[in-house]
Amino acid sequence: MLFYQTLGILIDLEHLLNEKVIFNVIFSMLLLNEVFRYCGIVSQNLMNVERMNCNSDLKSVLQSIGSAKGLPNSHYIDNAAYEEEKNALIFNKWAGLAVASDIPNPGDAIPITFFGMPLLLLRDKTGKVRVFVNICRHRGMILVEKAQKIKGAIRCPYHSWCYSTEGKLISTPHVGGPGHNTHKDIETDTLGLTQIRSHLWRDVVWINVNGNSMDFMSAMSGAINRWSDFEQPIHHGGNDSSFRLIVNCNWKLAVENYCESYHLPWVHPDLNAYSRLQDHYNIENPGSFSGQGTLLYKQIRGKDNETFTDFKNIQKRWLSCAEYLAIYPNVLLGVHRDHAFSIILTPQGPEKTHEKVDIYYATANTSKNLRRKNTAQWKKIFEEDIFVVEGMQRGRHANNFDGGKFSPVMDGPTYCFHRWAAHNIMKNREDNNA
Repeated sequence: MLFYQTLGILIDLEHLLNEKVIFNVIFSMLLLNEVFRYCGIVSQNLMNVERMNCNSDLKSVLQSIGSAKGLPNSHYIDNAAYEEEKNALIFNKWAGLAVASDIPNPGDAIPITFFGMPLLLLRDKTGKVRVFVNICRHRGMILVEKAQKIKGAIRCPYHSWCYSTEGKLISTPHVGGPGHNTHKDIETDTLGLTQIRSHLWRDVVWINVNGNSMDFMSAMSGAINRWSDFEQPIHHGGNDSSFRLIVNCNWKLAVENYCESYHLPWVHPDLNAYSRLQDHYNIENPGSFSGQGTLLYKQIRGKDNETFTDFKNIQKRWLSCAEYLAIYPNVLLGVHRDHAFSIILTPQGPEKTHEKVDIYYATANTSKNLRRKNTAQWKKIFEEDIFVVEGMQRGRHANNFDGGKFSPVMDGPTYCFHRWAAHNIMKNREDNNA
């Protein structure tokens, strides 16, 4: 309205202004008006998209594999979808946080930000691994800022409230006034650190943030039973058997890629040279995990034909085969006759993921040179996947991409993951609207 009022004034003053001047002024105003109108439309459209993200239609994902589409773009690029999945797929489930080998000794503590939530991973004075919310119960101050050894108590740097490594509130200096360290309204028994439900399996520290999942052993029974031969001690290879990768993709794309062997001939030519596509098989356990296996596993060898020691009493079939499982939501595991590994995916937003890789062996004493050779081999393989997942991530910004098509033969494990994600997102929406 203001624009048109101004335009009228200019027309009324036409006789006082140079014709060329008034033309340029009017033309500029018309152009600006269109720009503002366009920006308003774009802004509204973005708002509409933002509203759609939390109500994306996932029914097509739940169709049979021959007809199904993959998850919509919004579930890979939008903050709204990322936040929705935080509860639906991560906090409501048993998710991987870290490995216990990161805190080998009593008192070891590491702060971890998990989906924006400040957590504290520590091994208490008795040797038990615990996970706490990393804030003081007084005013919510962060307790531990960097990895350290807790020698005495966990002390809040703000008002010096102190907690034991078991999470008990043990000291509240001056809480009742100067020189008075107690108060009748400060019940220390109820003000310990908030502990996150956790479980240790295959050295992975699994957490259930919301505390409403079934017990861990029941939730993971399929994977535990499948790999029952490997329910025995595993030994971390040390500093030379761990590395991190930073990948510019949504965490789900890392899961999807790991699930399937379809990409091997083109992405991993060296691996495919001896463990061919036709030597692989799909693994699908709907609602829990999916992945792939190979019928041809070749042990890595060092000088004098040296190999790693095999795990004890494993079935004969494991001498030539290996398997790789994506345990939903965010843990990737691999087992072989002589070593195993874990990959924990820690999202850093919708389009960035940290991958932490740890490698384990059947015995504590292994060849340093052979370990390094094995680590280098796996790092090369996992780095080969980066351009693929990052390419798919960029592809998710194509407005007309409809989620993609699944190969009914080759994409079963990936489809299994998509179906699990869609089902749990929809269930979470129903629960929130109930």
